[in-house]
Amino acid sequence: MELVALLASLFLVSVSLPTSSSTSGQIFSQCMTVQSSNYTRTSDQTIYTSNSSLYSSILQSSQQNPRWLNSTSKPLLIVTPLKESEIQAAVLCSRKLGLQVRVRSGGHDYEGLSYLCKTPFVIIDLINLRSVKVNAADQTAWVQSGATLGELYYSIAMKSGSLGFPAGLCPTVGIGGHFSGGGFGTLMRKHGLAADNVIDARLIDVNGRILDRRTMGEDLFWAIRGGGGSSFGIILSWKIKLVQVPKIVTGFTVHKTLAQGASKLVHRWQYIADKFHEDLFIRIIIENVGSGREKKVQVSFNSLFLGGIDRLVPLMDQSFPELGLQAKDCIEMSWIQSVQYFAGFQEDQSPEVLLSRDPLWKSNFKAKSDYVKQPIPEVALKGIWERFQQDQTVFVIMDPYGGRMNEISEFEIPFPHRKGNLFNIQYIVKWDVNSVEETNKHIHWIRMLYRFMSPYVSKSPRGAYINYKDLDLGSNKQDNTSYLEASAWGTKYFKGNFKRLAQVKSKVDPDDFFRNEQSIPPLPALFRITEV
Repeated sequence: MELVALLASLFLVSVSLPTSSSTSGQIFSQCMTVQSSNYTRTSDQTIYTSNSSLYSSILQSSQQNPRWLNSTSKPLLIVTPLKESEIQAAVLCSRKLGLQVRVRSGGHDYEGLSYLCKTPFVIIDLINLRSVKVNAADQTAWVQSGATLGELYYSIAMKSGSLGFPAGLCPTVGIGGHFSGGGFGTLMRKHGLAADNVIDARLIDVNGRILDRRTMGEDLFWAIRGGGGSSFGIILSWKIKLVQVPKIVTGFTVHKTLAQGASKLVHRWQYIADKFHEDLFIRIIIENVGSGREKKVQVSFNSLFLGGIDRLVPLMDQSFPELGLQAKDCIEMSWIQSVQYFAGFQEDQSPEVLLSRDPLWKSNFKAKSDYVKQPIPEVALKGIWERFQQDQTVFVIMDPYGGRMNEISEFEIPFPHRKGNLFNIQYIVKWDVNSVEETNKHIHWIRMLYRFMSPYVSKSPRGAYINYKDLDLGSNKQDNTSYLEASAWGTKYFKGNFKRLAQVKSKVDPDDFFRNEQSIPPLPALFRITEV
């Protein structure tokens, strides 16, 4: 009876939560105490209201896009759980008190959806849940969602010099969002995506239950590996299959300006990059260097080769002789050193730099993405160079596919961009002054470039990558997520897998508690099929 009475009182006062920060913290703490027998009232350690002295610093600690720092969308509470039972309690209490939930692992969501919401909400920040347990003997690891890629890579390297993992390049990216969106990096042509190498997971569902692969079932396990895990629950940890890496790998970065023939090299690269030996990954980074009259477009050919210089140079002479790669352009290193190399660290820095959660660079930005199925003609490349003259800190990054990516079915996991895609494009614009005028100017520029690229990229749908979140593609309504309306953006990210994701959503979270501007909506009964 005491439990029922307390919960009844919580329901009665819940309407006042948005207006009283201290009261809301007390109410939420009381609710968590009731919901979890393992939870003791440790609000000073785990629950922060806007009255808390640490509230602002915790809120901003992993907001990786300063563009959102001045947002009026602030959480009513920030919960930094120390154990899984506290997350279970936070989910149940958020439901009971009518609050939305945002889950943050690394804070790299491009549109800030892990820490922004238009209705009263709670942030569950997983920063304290970031253990990595590597089993080198069976070549697996369990990693909690609050860990970063850097922490994962470092932990693997400390256990073995011959094991690695195929995930992203930025070491401060959180595991939770990265894995659940797919996750690609320098090893994808050899080993596929991070999500392709997930073999188990632990998740808290909308009812507060902790489920693993066996108890959640194969449909839900399929959905969280590339379908955006925040739509289905809170993923606590992932079991991953590690991959073999050679003792010596080779990196190179060759810079070319337009005057040095960069345009023809980019054009040629499009025809061959997806057909290189799977040990060879060469991406392209296009940016402005210099300023004013000295500003010019520079193209960097940035590569990882799984082997030594003695194999790489003859392979390049055969596969891409136009680049003119020489042994002096190359650096031999270990796999963990290559992680540091691609992250922008200096050659003499120790691997411990990967443990820092502070990014090397932090600025306001907007990004968009595309997939390319036919080489972009030289006249269109010229159009890109011309548009680069209209802004300063802009980037186009082209990541080649092929290899292992061609061998995995587009239906194997929700991430559908497989065979037939030559490469992915990421467009980025950055700026320093966080004002409305500056923001609008730079966002206008990237939208203009995106419109210009329309004839040269994938169509029906025009593909996009969920981890490069882009609300320009469309967003859900605040209180009524429509499957048909969401299909406008959902099919761009997931193609034919979007309907199956919505079918899974309708089974595991039919009332759409776990939702945001681009979460998977439940599939209406009219569209449902008997089996997923």
